[in-house]
Amino acid sequence: MVKNFRPRVSTRGAWGLRRGLGTVVAIICVVILVSFAYIVAVGSENGGGLWREAAMVQFPATGTVTEACDLFEGRWVYDSLSYPLYKERMCRFMSDQSACQKFGRENLKYQNWRWKPRDCDLPRFNATQLLERLRGKRLAFVGDSLNRNQWISMICLLDSVIPDQMKSMEANGSLTTFKAKEYDASIEFYWAPLLVESNSDDPVHHRIPDRIIRAQSIERHGRHWMGADILVFNSYLWWRREKMKVLWGAFDDKDGIYKEIEILRSYEMALKTWAEWLEFHVDHLGTKLFFMSMSPTHFWGDEWGIDSNQNCYNETEPITGEGRMGRGSDRKMMHVVESTIRDLRERGVNVQMLNITHLSEYRKDGHPSTYRKQWDPLTTEELANPSSYADCIHWCLPGVPDVWNEILYSYILFK
Repeated sequence: MVKNFRPRVSTRGAWGLRRGLGTVVAIICVVILVSFAYIVAVGSENGGGLWREAAMVQFPATGTVTEACDLFEGRWVYDSLSYPLYKERMCRFMSDQSACQKFGRENLKYQNWRWKPRDCDLPRFNATQLLERLRGKRLAFVGDSLNRNQWISMICLLDSVIPDQMKSMEANGSLTTFKAKEYDASIEFYWAPLLVESNSDDPVHHRIPDRIIRAQSIERHGRHWMGADILVFNSYLWWRREKMKVLWGAFDDKDGIYKEIEILRSYEMALKTWAEWLEFHVDHLGTKLFFMSMSPTHFWGDEWGIDSNQNCYNETEPITGEGRMGRGSDRKMMHVVESTIRDLRERGVNVQMLNITHLSEYRKDGHPSTYRKQWDPLTTEELANPSSYADCIHWCLPGVPDVWNEILYSYILFK
């Protein structure tokens, strides 16, 4: 018999087990982090981040129940019974840039498409209800011709419920104001295609090839938006170039410093100035702020299966399929906007992103193409090749911008 025997316990197996478990845990953590990074990257590429977060709206349902819905994921449904929401010829304030029927378009199916979110239906646009919400208030659209496209759409949506003697339109430089007198409401558009001051700020004569911005100057524009209760911004189309010339100093200053800056950096500079203006000049609690994402173009037919030399000319049907983003939509610029809005949120300023890019990408049929007023006489070569002067940027009305406004309406009333 052996006395005082104490079994000798080997720690080699336990240590090996712990080391093995540690390795497994480490591997799992790495996998989770990589997966998360991938999801964020893919989500960002496909309109994630703030774009996805901004999509969720809760609509009143039965009783006290509400349902949350992503308004920007869905499909276009042909609905000739419910759409269009107004008649082109009945809108007194229709723009010749969008009056496609007036300028000879015979296929009018583009007016009859309804956007159907995947998990809900958009609330039916109620002009009287919106005017009541706007009573004594100002709704201002600020940006380029696509924002003006949306502004005209909004006026046409409201026009039919306002008696002629109770509405007016007045233009004063870059600011044009529609008034619904009975409601003491104004729906305004301010021309500022680059948001900051530029040499393209004239609302009529702005086709200037050598585009220049004052990236740190916005006050001359901003004083016209001051006090608006709802502000809807956009700025994208006019930035579609490789570089932008930036001026430090005044346009009439001989000692001003000019420098050509890569477009993403100059866009970031301009949005920083815009963000700072919002931070210090807007009532953070009382003012609703929106930024419209980029409106897509349809200049390259190979994106929907035809020759790349063709464009939206003669197109009469939406694109089928899901998840597309055309070459006219720059993801990197989208990310600059997203980053700017995130920084604003951290400073207590909430700007709601409305991602109309994805749903509008399908609508190659919705552009004016050749059916609009031509501001310059067409050449013989253009007349021989109509697709060469087709407008595949703006939108016919009634049409796609009406859906943008249905979404805006949903946010104003229900979010």
